[in-house]
Amino acid sequence: MAGQRTRRGTNPDTSTAAPRRPKRFIDYPRGEYTGVRRWIPSWRLILGGIVTGFLVLVGGFAAAVAFTDIPEPSQLARSEKTIVYWNDGKTEIGRLGEANRINIQFDQMPVSLRRAVLAAEDREFYDHGGFDPAALVRAAWNDAQGGDTQGGSTITQQYAKNAYLSHEQTLVRKARELVLSVKLETESSKDEILGDYLNTIYFGRGAYGIETASQAYFGKPASKLTLSESAALAAIIQAPSGFDPDTNQDKLQARYEYVLDGMVQKGWITQAEAKAAKYPKFQKAKSAKNYLAGTNGYLLESVQREMVRRGYSEDDLNVGGFRIVTTFDKNAQAAAVESVKSSGVSDEKGLRIGLTSVKTDTGEVIAMYGGADYLKNQLSNADQAVGLAGSTFKPFALAAAFEDGIDLSSTWDGSSPRTIRGYKLKNEGNVSYGNISLLTATEKSVNTVFVDMAGKVGVDKVKDSAIRAGVPANTVGLVADPTTVLGTASPTTMDMAGAYATFANRGERVTPTTIKEIARGGTVEYELNPTKQRAFDTEIADEVNYALQKVVTNGTGYAATGIGRPAAGKTGTTDNNKSAWFVGYTPQVATAVMLVKQDSKGNAISLYGTGGGGSVHGADYPAHIWTDYMSVAMSDMDSEDFQGSNDYGNDSGYNNYGNYNNYSRPSSPSSKPSSSSSGSPGGSGNSSSKPSGSASSSASASGKPKASAKPTP
Repeated sequence: MAGQRTRRGTNPDTSTAAPRRPKRFIDYPRGEYTGVRRWIPSWRLILGGIVTGFLVLVGGFAAAVAFTDIPEPSQLARSEKTIVYWNDGKTEIGRLGEANRINIQFDQMPVSLRRAVLAAEDREFYDHGGFDPAALVRAAWNDAQGGDTQGGSTITQQYAKNAYLSHEQTLVRKARELVLSVKLETESSKDEILGDYLNTIYFGRGAYGIETASQAYFGKPASKLTLSESAALAAIIQAPSGFDPDTNQDKLQARYEYVLDGMVQKGWITQAEAKAAKYPKFQKAKSAKNYLAGTNGYLLESVQREMVRRGYSEDDLNVGGFRIVTTFDKNAQAAAVESVKSSGVSDEKGLRIGLTSVKTDTGEVIAMYGGADYLKNQLSNADQAVGLAGSTFKPFALAAAFEDGIDLSSTWDGSSPRTIRGYKLKNEGNVSYGNISLLTATEKSVNTVFVDMAGKVGVDKVKDSAIRAGVPANTVGLVADPTTVLGTASPTTMDMAGAYATFANRGERVTPTTIKEIARGGTVEYELNPTKQRAFDTEIADEVNYALQKVVTNGTGYAATGIGRPAAGKTGTTDNNKSAWFVGYTPQVATAVMLVKQDSKGNAISLYGTGGGGSVHGADYPAHIWTDYMSVAMSDMDSEDFQGSNDYGNDSGYNNYGNYNNYSRPSSPSSKPSSSSSGSPGGSGNSSSKPSGSASSSASASGKPKASAKPTP
């Protein structure tokens, strides 16, 4: 029968004695069985395998511990600072998370402090040998059950990770952490490990070690900490950013109660002592370090925000020892700062001036003006503060119109005022232009034409065009509305510089970035490799570029001719004069400049009277700041023409006022009829009834300012 067991030394067929089989050390396959059971290992073999595997694992772990050398903690202390460089990779802009540490002796750390830290981080610290298997199992089980993420690391493991290893979440790093933890326990006493841990751990507010943390939060040496203050600092250790008393008071207080409860459970304090401990009062965080002072602070803060978006935490930056090469060009940045200062209004109360400059082909932000002094105002005017975009949104409508078969030769009703789809609209100065070409309407930034055209094309298409160009979809005020074309959305200067760079890049979008390279410990973790995405057909972008060049040579952006090379751009001014923009570009660089004004409560107010004058338009301070900046920032770059845009006509086809005489779109795949010259081609458009309201954006004043002229104070 299959699986029959035979008596050793007997032949089952002849019942005669068979030669005795030699006894094997490992009897597998099992000789005394036949069939399936021959291949099933015995319990002795299974147990032996488990024991052997365990011995090999233990032996390997013991060997790893024996041959592991413990490096000096000071090796990491020298590399904790994160250094940020200009785009040359050599010159420092500043530092993030610069270590702020004062080491103290173990006996200077109050007993209540030590016990509070143990209650918070490792209650069995004095009972294990470097790692706690039970804690690891509990943490794994809790994670598997979908509970809050818990750490199973002991204080020894945390110290090993912070002092000697990286913070990457890999099995290899975890194994090294375990080995090093056991090694530390064999060579150092528990008190030494706890003391070193408390001297190196990060507590937030830039403070490393308990002495600096005590000064940062309570303004006293660690030796003077009370029970409640000790419990509060111990509570912060788990997540310095998450338990920041300035921003997460409730979470910190809950963690504080957890620490005190743990001390009671361990018998280190009585319930009465825990109840008597009053939640401490923290002192206000001190101002940022001096390297954040001035305009460079905005650059460093922008880099830090991008690092966080890339998955690095604030704690990573504070202890990681990164070397970050930015995209910022030192000369271009100096030009940006100087152009704002020389505007004559940079010190005006409540006025915010923002500037962002982007390389069109790579998305590298080469300059950024976020404000005069980061220490006085942490909100960056370049990539955080926003303002109504005004007529700088009109190029997105142009692109959508071109895709819909409308071209620059189409004629439209530029009368003012007009009521279009329930909206009462007027042009800047209420100038009525009559029937004009779309090119003239672009040069003059004629509101009535663009709202009419947006309705014909479709407001959804205009919104989609802006998003494809690079305006974030979640931009405040970005909705599909007839007046969206007039800039009712509120982007940042970085958003707009990136979006216009898409046109300069002939329809290919590249996301703006401030980071060129990230390295740590001599290893490059990230290197910029721009990814281009096709947002518009080349012909569409070329036609937009042609129209916006005419805005500079013949229209409201005339001040930009002062850079002495081909340029394109668009002015933008809003109703009630609450913002003024100029966004312009060459084939190599796109730059956006924004002016907004706020009252003492942060509410937007009119720019009227800025610099002692009247209304402020995009053609005024923004365009002149842009011109001054670009003249210097591009002084070492070759002058380039816009590829393809010259195919859309020549200057002889236009008089000084931009009227269309002889225009045709080249190589259009399908020609749609031009709009009727007898009226606006908008037709009925959006049939939904909307309440009448004033237009939310207006063009810059008509007329051609002299290129060399500055706004009159």
